[in-house]
Amino acid sequence: MRLSEFILDQLEPILQEWDDFASTVDTPLPPLDSRGLRNHAEQILRRVASDMRTSQPPPQQNDMSQGYGLSDVETPAQTHGVTRLVAGFSLDQMVSEYRALRASVLGLWLAQESKEGANQVQEMVRFNAAIDQALAESISSYGQAVDTTRKMVLGVLGHDLRSPLSAVTMGADLLRKSQHLDDREKTIATQVAISVRHANHLVNDLLDFARCNLGTGIPISRVVTELHYICQATVDELRTGHPHARIVFNSTDKVVGLFDPERVAQIFTNLISNAVRHGDPQQPIHVTLKVDGAYVFFTVLNFGEPIPSDALPILFSPEGRYSRYSDDKRGETVGLGLGLFIAAEIVAGHGGEIEVESTLEQGTIFRVSLPISTIPYRPAS
Repeated sequence: MRLSEFILDQLEPILQEWDDFASTVDTPLPPLDSRGLRNHAEQILRRVASDMRTSQPPPQQNDMSQGYGLSDVETPAQTHGVTRLVAGFSLDQMVSEYRALRASVLGLWLAQESKEGANQVQEMVRFNAAIDQALAESISSYGQAVDTTRKMVLGVLGHDLRSPLSAVTMGADLLRKSQHLDDREKTIATQVAISVRHANHLVNDLLDFARCNLGTGIPISRVVTELHYICQATVDELRTGHPHARIVFNSTDKVVGLFDPERVAQIFTNLISNAVRHGDPQQPIHVTLKVDGAYVFFTVLNFGEPIPSDALPILFSPEGRYSRYSDDKRGETVGLGLGLFIAAEIVAGHGGEIEVESTLEQGTIFRVSLPISTIPYRPAS
């Protein structure tokens, strides 16, 4: 019997083996019933059998086995990938289902077949190509669903956390102004306010990261702004929040131009905070803001352990830093690079440039250049 015919003739035993294997998969969610375990399995097998019956040249078989030419129309395998994600299956667990399915079908079929070995080999080649195609479709839809879910969670998280954080910030500020608190209580209220503002910065970074992943980019609204005041206020706030850090601010210029004041404040905060976290606490951090022609230049210099040379090319990419160093024991300096990524996106949105140099002798220095007025600028990526 042809393998494609065998699949259609023996659907129930094959599906039962699918059930038996899928029921052994341990997920954090409640166990599925038989209908949930089979979840599009019959449609997948019928599509596999149909593919095997269709005349197919070797190049097309090769493309299928390598996962090329995925269908634009939703297939049972694509739906299966999404529903397995919802059911709590990991990607490895879903792939193992296909491996078990392949072994089950071939085992049952070969147990009934004992002749025409050459035809059996060809049938198995076609079957494997069709299964690989279904697997590629499931993995593709699974990955897209994971990516969409991650983006939605980041967006909702960033949006929904802002209201309670704003309420805590307002309450802490009111306590600081109260005449009924002693010095110690006012100090505690100040620390609460600083910590909440830091949490709010993190939430804003997450929300901006979600916007970038969703393809909308970081919105930039440029108005006439004086940067010296913003930079000084940022330095003062960080000095209060990190009393042991020695932040030296060097600026004699009044910098007026077209900028997004809140976004530029994010650049200042993220880069100076980065220096506070990763620099030598015994060494001063030098912050400079100056005008040169049509550009304003902002630099942050700190000393301590330099950034590894192999990390510099991916320093402004949180995905790159995480995938490169997630298994490496580099301590606190690993991170996701979210603050640096956001800073780079805002700089790009202003039509500016950001660069970094890091050596043990000369320290780590971040340099940002921003056009002051109406010089054309490129949108954030």
